[in-house]
Amino acid sequence: MVFHLGALWRLNEAGLLKKLNRISSVSGGSITAGMLGLKWKALTFDAQGVAANLFDAVLKPVLDLADHTLDVISIVEGVISPFKAVAEEIADGYRSHLYGRATLQELPSDGEGPRFVINATNVQTKVLWRFSRPYMGDYRVGLIRNPTLELAVAVGASSAFPPVLSPVELKLHLEQYDRSTAGDLQKPPFATDVILSDGGVYDNLGLETAWKEYGTILVSDGGGLTADDPNPHKDWGRHAFRILELLDDQVGSLRKRWVVGSFQAGLRKGAYWGIRTDIVNYAVSTPLSCPFAATTELANTPTRLKAICESLKQRLVNWGYPVCDAAIRKHLDPAIPAGSFPYPGGV
Repeated sequence: MVFHLGALWRLNEAGLLKKLNRISSVSGGSITAGMLGLKWKALTFDAQGVAANLFDAVLKPVLDLADHTLDVISIVEGVISPFKAVAEEIADGYRSHLYGRATLQELPSDGEGPRFVINATNVQTKVLWRFSRPYMGDYRVGLIRNPTLELAVAVGASSAFPPVLSPVELKLHLEQYDRSTAGDLQKPPFATDVILSDGGVYDNLGLETAWKEYGTILVSDGGGLTADDPNPHKDWGRHAFRILELLDDQVGSLRKRWVVGSFQAGLRKGAYWGIRTDIVNYAVSTPLSCPFAATTELANTPTRLKAICESLKQRLVNWGYPVCDAAIRKHLDPAIPAGSFPYPGGV
């Protein structure tokens, strides 16, 4: 969530943010993208396409959210409450700190800015469930046009990291669906009791919704990585969880290699940067100093909705910024002037 703020900061300074046509997000990235989408129409872009108020409108509220622990509190309250699930408690946290009661209809229309697509995984149909202003749904159950679902619920579904924050359940009605979009599962319970999990389960980079339609793709990857374990648990429950973590790592690695390989083969233009990237690999002129040992330490920050200190927030922003800077100057436009760290102290 915070790493991506640094990338947005750099894209804005380079005048690229305003040029984006689609912003597709999963997991923690959806928290940041949701705030950007909600405030997009309030951004004041100058003649160079730079929004002077990006920090106050978008970045600061997300940074402020990082002062609060939501996951443990939501889990405890969700367990002890007979009325609310954990996912509902998380959505309440997002309402309180970021989105209020805003709905998907408050995202920009296609004529007002980029289309924001917030992705979740449909556990029933095994495909990507998309939340956007024009529609929500998937190709197997069909689409609900112009949905009025709250943004906090959509982001909550996209960031419902399993197993503790997942699942999110949507109670819907068949008459809400556009019948002309009906897939093979537009019937109860698939279309009426929708069970969703983190968008990263299906597509850890949020690529699918953009890859099929655009020739230039920018990928910001803040995903975690399963740590080495010299003494893995042998009991069936924890051992099975470890195996699932390894499977998730491999799927993510394959998708990343596929993206980079597509760039290298000329199938798409664009750039990839990740929280685990070694910045020296870009070999750009005047790179910002980002020792790999320091950035690896930042990459190992747990992917939780847990309060972090001011120093760590600034370092994470300071890492998202230069790695984005190096990627876009190397692979998108070498004429973009080099940037400088948003905060003093580097990474």
